[in-house]
This record gives sequence, structure tokens and C-alpha cells, in this order.
Amino acid sequence: MSDTDSFIEEVTEEVRRDKLFATMRKYGWIAVLAVVLIVGGAAFNEYRKAQTRAAAEAAGDAILTALSENDPAARIAALKAVDVEGAEADMVARFLAAAQQAADGDGAGASETLMTIANGGSDIPEFYRQIALFKAIVAAGTAMDQAERRVALESLAVPGAPLSLLAQEQLALLDIETGDAGAALERLQRIVADASATPGLRRRSTQLIVALGGEPAGNTPSQ
Repeated sequence: MSDTDSFIEEVTEEVRRDKLFATMRKYGWIAVLAVVLIVGGAAFNEYRKAQTRAAAEAAGDAILTALSENDPAARIAALKAVDVEGAEADMVARFLAAAQQAADGDGAGASETLMTIANGGSDIPEFYRQIALFKAIVAAGTAMDQAERRVALESLAVPGAPLSLLAQEQLALLDIETGDAGAALERLQRIVADASATPGLRRRSTQLIVALGGEPAGNTPSQ
């Protein structure tokens, strides 16, 4: 390689280096900003996780403290008064309060507490709102107007709904209560024939069918 070629190569390399430094001075802030954003985002994400964990722990502690009350009335009041962040923690506290009310024989109070869950906003999953509504109806019993009870149960008894068969069972009991044994038998037969019915539900339905003088689906009369 001649001295001329070597000189040209050195100059070319120097020009490349100068262009690289110029580019870094011009756009280097973008890389720095990207690093800052990544590090800042990771830190903020960890902060949010810590806040969520702390809130969950506080909710659990508040509920456990309420449950430690020896007097049932004080326990119910404490559960209802639990001040926690998040719809799910509040929902758990209300379910527990309703269970205590039902255990104390206060069906109306339990129903009222459960209705606050059933009528909750969209931040409470639909499945839990349906459970709360079903348990509220059962807890209220005959204290709830028959027409109102039927409308509420029918909203839960639509095919494919999670509590459909249990709601059908309650509707059959309501039919019996109103003197419509024929409608009750039809509902109960459908429950017994449903493949998704649990053994316990199928057994209860079969017993009711027999008590009403019917013949469970799939059985043949004795000769």
C-alpha cells in the first residue's frame, strides 16, 4: 500500500469517526431518554405492585380483625364497617357479614346485605353478583314478595347461566308455594334430566317429584 493510499484511508476513517460523534451528539439524547423511560417504568410498576400488595394485606387484616369479635352483632357491624380499597375486598367482607346474619337467623338482614353486592357496579364480576342475588332471594324466603321473587329467579334461570338449575329448583318451590304443582313437576323433571345437574340437586328434585305424586324421569312405575 502506498503512502497516498494509507493517507486517504486514515482521512476516510477520521471522517467516519467525526460523523459518528456528530450523530451521537445530535441524537444521543433519544437513547438516554429511552433508558430513563425503561428504568422509570420498571420502578413505577414495582411501586404499583407494592401498593396493591399493601392494600390487599390491609384488607385481609381488617376482615380478620372484624371476624375476631366475639359478639355476633359486633362482628356483623365490624364487617360492614371494614374500610378497604377495592371492590373485591369489600365484597368478601359483605359476604361474610351476610353469612353471620343468616347464622343468627336474620334472613332479612342477610338478604339486604347481599343485595348491596348484587346491585354493585361493574367492578364486581357478574358471576359474584348473581351468587349474591341468589343467596339474597333464598335468605329472604317468603318475606320477599312472590312476584318479585319470581322475576329475580327467572333472571338467573336462563339456560346456560351459572346458577340456572339452582334457580329452577327455587322456582319449582315457588310454584309449590303458589299451588301450581303441575308447573313444579315440569321444572323438577327438567332438572333431573339435565346432565349438568349435581347429584345433590338431582336427589332433592327426585324427592320433591315423588312427594308431589310424580314419577322421576327415567324411572318406570312398579308393577
